Amino acid sequence: MFLGSLIDAGVAPEIFERAVEALAVDAKLEISRVNRAGITATKVDVIVRGERDSPRANSASATHEHTHGSKHRHEHSHDDAHGHHHDTVQHHGRGLVEIRDIIRKAAISESAKKIAIEIFEKLGAAEAKIHNVPIEKIHFHEVGAVDALVDITCAAMGAEALAVDEIVCSPLNVGGGTIICAHGTFPVPAPATVELLTGAPVFSSGLQAELVTPTGAAIVRTLATRFASFPEMKIQKAGYGAGTRDFPGHANVLRITIGEAASKRAVNTLQETISVLEANLDDLNPQVFGYVMDRLFEAGALDVFGTPVHMKKNRPGTLLNVLAKPDDADKLAQIIFAETTTLGVRRREENRQVLARKWQTVSTQFGDVRIKIASLNGTVSSYAPEYEDCRRIAAEHRVPLKLVMQEAVQRYLQSAKQ
Repeated sequence: MFLGSLIDAGVAPEIFERAVEALAVDAKLEISRVNRAGITATKVDVIVRGERDSPRANSASATHEHTHGSKHRHEHSHDDAHGHHHDTVQHHGRGLVEIRDIIRKAAISESAKKIAIEIFEKLGAAEAKIHNVPIEKIHFHEVGAVDALVDITCAAMGAEALAVDEIVCSPLNVGGGTIICAHGTFPVPAPATVELLTGAPVFSSGLQAELVTPTGAAIVRTLATRFASFPEMKIQKAGYGAGTRDFPGHANVLRITIGEAASKRAVNTLQETISVLEANLDDLNPQVFGYVMDRLFEAGALDVFGTPVHMKKNRPGTLLNVLAKPDDADKLAQIIFAETTTLGVRRREENRQVLARKWQTVSTQFGDVRIKIASLNGTVSSYAPEYEDCRRIAAEHRVPLKLVMQEAVQRYLQSAKQ
């Protein structure tokens, strides 16, 4: 449904077709125009090995379906058994290692790869918490299927193609009734959906069907900057993506509305809540500090830095500061305890203002480089090439780092003029 809404709003279908080709899987897209309760919308089906899922009964006890582009049974396994297979794609499940490898090998932008992998990791983390097993034990019988790989990768590329400063999501109508999963019958929303939507505004209109699936929840939690009612803006265009089922009196469509902020305030920044973790370190080997920083960044820290301080008995030490998303705070605190000598970690929640940011990939003579672009009130305020991309390219081609960074900036400025 998300892919259909993007196409309906003007995103070129060729972007998604290139994504399918880049994944090197036996699949293709079928795009059609359909009517859902009087609304004309674009429908996207993922055809795997020449087949698609057949619609199942529209009842409260219908088998768990996903309708964000194609439909799947919601079947995950966290042990060595293969469990129940997909209706049309017989496979033995995929772990996150294999899924990451497939996406990383695809010939798509690095930013789209990062988004797609993040969506899968959110799904894996939700299932792992529900089943109380390590995320490495989660096998995606449904989410790891070819059609879901296509759906999620195309969603990442489509969001990138929108090139908007911010994605705002309205409160989500989760539906009602029950669903049949591999582990039994559960009320709507499914356990993984509830986990993924923790902290998000949701409601039920009373329709006895699943309207938000775990995959859809993972996509929106990854792509949406915030949840809010319809924002104040000047509407430019809208698109409608259709689900497979057609409910009487309910338009089974997803709408995306694109526009420009109607009012330009002096400072128009995004507001978000972050967790701040602090720890005083006075007996940690300085050589270890750099390793701790790397581990925290790899685990999702937004920023990590150290400040020289004098502690009790006038001992020189370091004040470790970690900025994190609230959902990641517990995990990062565990790393601090495990890797440093501190006996305590202070934690507080703070509000911060941030500029709208996005990534754009430019091609240089040495390779692709991501450019981080910050915007204030819809106008680009700063831009910079991604250091890690430039460092890697400079090392591979044995050229000065500053040469790679300079060419990346030039390429970006040239593209901005077009």
